[in-house]
Amino acid sequence: MSDLLRLATAGSVDDGKSTLVGRLLYDTKSVLADTLDAVQRASADRGLATPDLSLLVDGLRSEREQGITIDVAYRYFATPRRTFVLADTPGHVQYTRNTVTGASTAQLAVLLVDARRGVVEQTRRHAAVLALLGVPRLVLAVNKVDLVGYDEVVFSRIAKEFAAHASALGFAEDSVVSIPVSALVGDNVVDRSASTPWYSGPTLLEHLESVPVEPDPHDAPFRFPVQYVIRPRTAEHPDYRGYAGQVAAGTVRVGDEVTVLPGGSRTTVTGIDTADGPLAEAAAGRSVTLLLAHDLDVSRGDLIAAGDAPEVVDEFTATLCWLAEKPLAPGARVLVKHGTRTVQAIVTELLSRFDEQALASTGAPDALRLNDIGQVRVRTAEPVPVDDYTRDRRTGAFLVIDAGDGGTLAAGLVGAPLPEPDAPGARAGGVALADGRALVSPGP
Repeated sequence: MSDLLRLATAGSVDDGKSTLVGRLLYDTKSVLADTLDAVQRASADRGLATPDLSLLVDGLRSEREQGITIDVAYRYFATPRRTFVLADTPGHVQYTRNTVTGASTAQLAVLLVDARRGVVEQTRRHAAVLALLGVPRLVLAVNKVDLVGYDEVVFSRIAKEFAAHASALGFAEDSVVSIPVSALVGDNVVDRSASTPWYSGPTLLEHLESVPVEPDPHDAPFRFPVQYVIRPRTAEHPDYRGYAGQVAAGTVRVGDEVTVLPGGSRTTVTGIDTADGPLAEAAAGRSVTLLLAHDLDVSRGDLIAAGDAPEVVDEFTATLCWLAEKPLAPGARVLVKHGTRTVQAIVTELLSRFDEQALASTGAPDALRLNDIGQVRVRTAEPVPVDDYTRDRRTGAFLVIDAGDGGTLAAGLVGAPLPEPDAPGARAGGVALADGRALVSPGP
């Protein structure tokens, strides 16, 4: 049975993300015949001699008209070795919020740069967002190498420049690889290119098929946000009381002792029900209904946990990626959605803002503006059980919501500071090429 890799694409506008995704789908024969026919007709109407593979991904009319990706497009494909869930995210700075959405569950991100332009401001911003979200692996796809004459010097220069940035953001040297590709022509995407004899590493697909996958944290402490309380009160089930939701982390087994938070009551799991029948255990990602030994006051928004339980707090430090046009000022009243619980909150203090271009934190800003990353202090009206994001990506994340119109204002991570260039954990080395050669970061 093949395993699963969740990946996302990121990069600046016109770096060729949608074409790259289309090329992957096309060359792996993952496109339905009628879909391909529609793309071929649309391409012919535009006077193109070959299919515009970006149309396989850019499905919105506004995307096709503007030639840019706006929404997150999820695509599913498989090879004999692995199954893939791919999120093609926007490159335009205006849609960075969608990049955050697409990358939030990714195990790997493919970050594209145009070989003619190299690393640009949006490249550095996306790398910082990926580091902030804890995406463990990066592929630097240097695209459009055909437009620079397949020049190895150009490729190496771009990879070296990105090495310093990725290293300072805390990416391990062996977690970032660089591959020269041409999404339009197909060089080194699925099939190896004869035009890059100086490159001996795997193609992009070969790397995606072989890269180690970080499994869901089944051995992490158990976390289960309650979505719904099931009480049929029927003649067949007069006393049934179950708590439905999805296992966010860890594994739960019948007989396990658990704690219901924020109240702190302890009890035992007596059953795990599903639509297909009862289970002896359920791991991360499984939707189930838990039965508990005691008749407790449990409702939507509570967290059932085991092992090292999260801390229940009404004030915490967090890192925000601000996604709204309206700036955030100290004292702002918002809603915080953590798991299935939504509570009123106040952002009491703006502690710092991270400059993803200079890789440095500034002092306390007067406000956080669109696409800013900053550390803040949050006080909630009710206690919430939170994990540090670096410990658990699922129960350490939350959303900041506008209390007036319900719009999403920010993606929040409990704790999760980005490393400073000279801080412990920031690496002074470089990234590795996919063929195993090391690229040493340039000195200061």
